[in-house]
Amino acid sequence: MRFPVLNRRTFLRSSGVCIGLPLLDAMLPVGLGAEKKAEAMRAKRMLLISRPLGYHAPYFFPEKAGMDYEATRYLKPLQDHRKDFTVFSGMSHRGYPGGHHAEVALFTGVAAEGVRDMGDIRNTISLDQEAAQHLGGETRFPYLSLGGGGTGALSWNRKGVKVPAEGQATQVFRQLFIDGTPAEIAREVQRIQTGRSILDGVRDQANSLAKTLGPGDRQRLDMMLNAIREAEQRLQQDHEWVRKPKPKVAVKPFMDDYLADQRKLDRDQQWLDLAHLALQTDSTRVIALWLWSYGPVNLQGVAIGHHDATHHGQDEAKIRQLAAIEEAEMKLFGDFLGKMKATDDGGRPLLDRTAIFYGSNMGNASAHSCDNLPVILAGGGFKHAGHVAFDRRNNKPLSNLFVRMLQQSGVDMDRFGSSTGVLSEV
Repeated sequence: MRFPVLNRRTFLRSSGVCIGLPLLDAMLPVGLGAEKKAEAMRAKRMLLISRPLGYHAPYFFPEKAGMDYEATRYLKPLQDHRKDFTVFSGMSHRGYPGGHHAEVALFTGVAAEGVRDMGDIRNTISLDQEAAQHLGGETRFPYLSLGGGGTGALSWNRKGVKVPAEGQATQVFRQLFIDGTPAEIAREVQRIQTGRSILDGVRDQANSLAKTLGPGDRQRLDMMLNAIREAEQRLQQDHEWVRKPKPKVAVKPFMDDYLADQRKLDRDQQWLDLAHLALQTDSTRVIALWLWSYGPVNLQGVAIGHHDATHHGQDEAKIRQLAAIEEAEMKLFGDFLGKMKATDDGGRPLLDRTAIFYGSNMGNASAHSCDNLPVILAGGGFKHAGHVAFDRRNNKPLSNLFVRMLQQSGVDMDRFGSSTGVLSEV
């Protein structure tokens, strides 16, 4: 039976209320070239995963470039999806000083001067926040910044202000999938209305105060006003979604956050499951996920903490334990790719419509080096190229890959962070 075609801008109107519809099959184009046009209209998604302790390079990077590389120890768990990802060597944010604090700039690519002083980080907008401004407008959550903890954060707004991350998966699950009681919803509405009132008053007072200040103070005040504007936008979106039922998933609510260090693999698995559910239900289209680990790990043959193992100093006993930890992490990631590929998204695997970055700000944690970073790009509809090998001494700017990811997601940008161009290899 032939159904009428709907315009993409069709709205539901009643009692002065106008509600935009999601992308429906009836809105997709028909006729010559329709398939390519329809695919371009489908929702694009982005998932950024950070492993702040890096990976042992000899077990991560292949020796040969191209599609027919021999899989290393760490890439073997991903081989069922070999055509769905690209591994890069010889990439970094060039000029970054050694040390863990560079993790705050992994997804911003700010100029090296911004991270030279650990006590005075001067950051710029992160990749997830840039993407969220273009991709997140139609979902309950424009973005999710997950994982929390550690010395830094992944998400930063356009003014270089840290965006808070949620460190408890149980709370995120509740926010995504558990509807509040009528009383809880009423309290939430009241919270939103009260928040608006407070922000209105603060904004008006700040605008008046700005007229009496010097240039430096006005700039600092402008950062605060920008935060207020973002809070207002968040409140407006909260107000529109607060009474809408949340999606139902066939998963028991999360009851444990596995915050004890030795439960790191359980915690990682839970965060990856949550990311899959959030993307599958279109609750968000942009996620930054920080998978941290420093202390003991509950693995056979591992008797030292993860951080201690990364600082191995070429001690073979420590490297064996480090390899067991990192190989277990890669197995989790391989399983996650399989789950994304098996999830249908309008006739295509969800993996094909989700650009996934998996990597670290540390190239060699034992030496605190931020060069030659371990980087994997998966899914997203890219033309994956196996192993793309750049100069491991004179690295290709990682921000060039970020520009490519933004463009693949439909964002019209030719610069991001410290980019010098756009990556053309994928």
